[in-house]
Amino acid sequence: MAIARFVRQAKRPHGFCVKMTAVAILGLCFIFVWSMFSSPSSSLVSQRESFDGIVEPVSTNTRASSSGTQSNKKEVKKHGLSKEHKKAKVESDLNRKHEKKVNGSVALDISEHKSGKRDEKEVTKEKNAKQIKGVAEDNDGSKNSEGEDSPEEKEEQEEVEVLDGKEEGPDGEGEENGDKEGDSDLVEPVDTESDEKLEDGSGESRNSGRKKKIRGPLFDPKAHYTWKLCNTKSKHNYIPCIDIESGKLQSYRHRERSCPRAPLMCLVPLTHGGYGLPVRWPESKMKILYKNVAHPKLAAFVKKHSWVAESGEYLTFPQDQSEFKGGILHYLESIEEMVPDIEWGKNIRVVLDIGCTDSSFSASLLDKEVLTLSLGLKDDLVDLAQIALERGFPAVVSPLGTRRLSFPSGVFDAIHCGRCGLSWHLNGGKLLLEMNRILRPGGYFILSSKHDSIEEEEAMTRLTASICWNILAHKTDEVSEVGVKIYQKPESNDIYELRRKKNPPLCKENENPDAAWYISIKTCLHTIPSAIEQHGAEWPEEWPKRLETYPEWLNDKEKLIADTNHWKAIVDKSYLTGIGIDWSNIRNVLDMKAIYGGFAAALSQQKVWVMNVVPVHAPDTLPFIFERGLLGIYHDWCESFGTYPRSYDLLHADHLFSRLKNRCKQPVSIVVEMDRILRPGGWAIIREKVEILDPLEGILRSLHWEIRMTYAQDKEGIICAQKTQWRP
Repeated sequence: MAIARFVRQAKRPHGFCVKMTAVAILGLCFIFVWSMFSSPSSSLVSQRESFDGIVEPVSTNTRASSSGTQSNKKEVKKHGLSKEHKKAKVESDLNRKHEKKVNGSVALDISEHKSGKRDEKEVTKEKNAKQIKGVAEDNDGSKNSEGEDSPEEKEEQEEVEVLDGKEEGPDGEGEENGDKEGDSDLVEPVDTESDEKLEDGSGESRNSGRKKKIRGPLFDPKAHYTWKLCNTKSKHNYIPCIDIESGKLQSYRHRERSCPRAPLMCLVPLTHGGYGLPVRWPESKMKILYKNVAHPKLAAFVKKHSWVAESGEYLTFPQDQSEFKGGILHYLESIEEMVPDIEWGKNIRVVLDIGCTDSSFSASLLDKEVLTLSLGLKDDLVDLAQIALERGFPAVVSPLGTRRLSFPSGVFDAIHCGRCGLSWHLNGGKLLLEMNRILRPGGYFILSSKHDSIEEEEAMTRLTASICWNILAHKTDEVSEVGVKIYQKPESNDIYELRRKKNPPLCKENENPDAAWYISIKTCLHTIPSAIEQHGAEWPEEWPKRLETYPEWLNDKEKLIADTNHWKAIVDKSYLTGIGIDWSNIRNVLDMKAIYGGFAAALSQQKVWVMNVVPVHAPDTLPFIFERGLLGIYHDWCESFGTYPRSYDLLHADHLFSRLKNRCKQPVSIVVEMDRILRPGGWAIIREKVEILDPLEGILRSLHWEIRMTYAQDKEGIICAQKTQWRP
């Protein structure tokens, strides 16, 4: 009807104008349609390759993330390819960011991101320009020796892509990343993404909202910081996400990890009488300064135990004295006699010790090339984990209740519970099921106890039989008067099918065994990895060969080798000789954003141990770090770390802050946390973009840290700073 009416009007005297109008409209429509469909995809600026060094295990479940919030690489690629206009927008934002002027005298090259793909001549020129002298050698350039993007850049690029897509959420039973149980005065982990969830067809929960991009700098360059001391009940031993500070609650520690409502923005005071220079390693194995670990209940504890004594201003630890009668060496020898297959320092390299006692177990195994991580529990009222750290032994503090420990599945060669006081059989055996999750297939669970009741022993027997643990040996030592049982986890799924009662049941196919950050312990058994593409399917090589051996389930070994060589060059040419650090004072090291563990591997010949932290939002490389025979843990740096104040001698942060821009509400709180966990006199090495380093240097100066060295080239830089004893 409308067309007929239009034709009739066209025949009238004024029909010529109507005809011209119609032609013009049709022409505009044709131009619009042509412009929409003729734009070539090649005009989009190409993006860097995403982080894909670790292959997703081939199984019925996707195992998309290991910490519950780590990125699903397949998901990233799918969204990235279907949203090219968003990629272009991100690249445009990157261009604008790199074009900003940076305070200071360092001129930055901004050509890399202006023109998209660069030709080979430009790449060659840039590589030659980065051959610098001294500390700068192999330092802050973002390309490796082959001209490719470094692992840090690829990881960051993947994060950029995820921001415009959907990020994988915790693979739990509907429990969100920050679910706090029973603590109304506490809040969820700080994050800017939407908390709304949806369930997909496989039952996996994903965040339906998008992350909000924060415009502007990470740190306000004009901000002025004034500091005050924290006013907390635990005072100089304050652990924000573990110690209770609410007046309504009387217990000393949280039953579960729960963080304060607002990030920590105060400074933890030093110990009474000041903090003394720590005793150097290896002398610290035998004595430490008493005032550095002062605790109200410590004096009474020392009087009751023979393995520790007060000698002037020191706490001393007599050789071969321990909680076990006959000494710790006799205890270890009896274990080796019971199970000859246990070869300390060869097939057994990474051990978890539940509960901190006298650390003699860790100390003696260290002499055998075994790394033992002590797990300080919530009821450790005398702070023995802090004593272990002061002595130079690996330790973390984490409640063991209803949530999983922050480790991937199947990574510990052995787990030891030496009179740790836990009732493993209670609550359906949940705690033992958690040990089963993190224990390597074929790994050993060593349980020693004294005077177990008949009921408890029978309950433990039923429980271990239900999860198909084999009792390799059971012996009561006449000297130590301690009963020792050694169990072994199954190496295949065949034995699970032979159970008469399927209780506990096998976990669902979509249950991710590696998800660990704020994930409840599941009352089910995870199947044993059987495919060669899955981590845990085979026992790693003996130490030290496993450090440089890459298992079959890893993809693109060339990248891993390049990363190892990259960090070895930086450590040898720069860190050990060029930045002024006296490494004889360094024992406890924290790598705040580890990828492959290359930094820790480069320090393997030094007398240090390194805690490798894989951020929960980063690609999950932690299973590989354990595979190399190194220690690590998942963590979200928007929260406080699970350790005592003054735990570490050196903090290493490689492009950490640039990854936290769209996650943490107050990025300054990460610097405050660094101040909490670093010892006075300790060092921090921070590698970052110059636009972040400039205001960060001002924050460190406000904390009265001494800036020992700064260097910048192109858009990258490094700060080496030393913490002082200053407190407001």
